[in-house]
Amino acid sequence: MKITSFNPLIVAKDPESVIQLFEALGFERHHKKEGISEKNITGIRMKDENGFYVDVASGDFLQDRTLIRMNVDNLEEAVALLTAHGFKRSEMFSETAGSPSSRFAIMISPSGFVMNIIQHIKEN
Repeated sequence: MKITSFNPLIVAKDPESVIQLFEALGFERHHKKEGISEKNITGIRMKDENGFYVDVASGDFLQDRTLIRMNVDNLEEAVALLTAHGFKRSEMFSETAGSPSSRFAIMISPSGFVMNIIQHIKEN
């Protein structure tokens, strides 16, 4: 498994205030994706001049959370590795979810931190 990116992901009920904060810190909106999974998630990818990323997501969530986003080239391998280290799938996303261009799994560590594992689907 190859990790292709690794950065914070903030899930927020009020994403605009989070986005404005990161814009004040020098980040710019880089990419927007809407309609992710049946939860109707919208994701904003932000990038600063140093190449750092932060993602801000909104959707049907109970509370704000901070996660670690990890893009990989093999989702099943990443899930298996984390499972071997005691991670469990989130009850909210107990199955792999996604959109036509990506798949993801939300995994929770034994101590409680959360990782969003994403694999982009590449067209041949």
